[in-house]
Amino acid sequence: MSFIGNLIWFIFSGFWSFITWSMIGILLCITIVGIPLGLQCFKIASFGLFPFGKEVIISDKGTSLFLNIIWILLFGWELALLHLTFAFFLCLTIIGIPFARQCWKLVQISLFPFGITVIKE
Repeated sequence: MSFIGNLIWFIFSGFWSFITWSMIGILLCITIVGIPLGLQCFKIASFGLFPFGKEVIISDKGTSLFLNIIWILLFGWELALLHLTFAFFLCLTIIGIPFARQCWKLVQISLFPFGITVIKE
């Protein structure tokens, strides 16, 4: 199931998600201050390419809390709202529910990119 889901996701959403996140990561890495944020964009890009069969675990380390707060204030809430909107519209059809679950994972990773671990299920 995860192969077919990843294939459909890649065709309709994953490729464009990967390109967008990668371009944002490159732009942020141009500045020295934006390098930590750019690296997290690359992490999100690799997850957004093939999200089926992966699980997101959010860590509660104190070192990543400060960076996550900065991320949420600058980028995170807009990105999470975007993925949440996509998840809502995907849930309107039965076929879209598995893809809405992947959008929900992207909501989590968009809000808290620092200190997360992506593992294969």
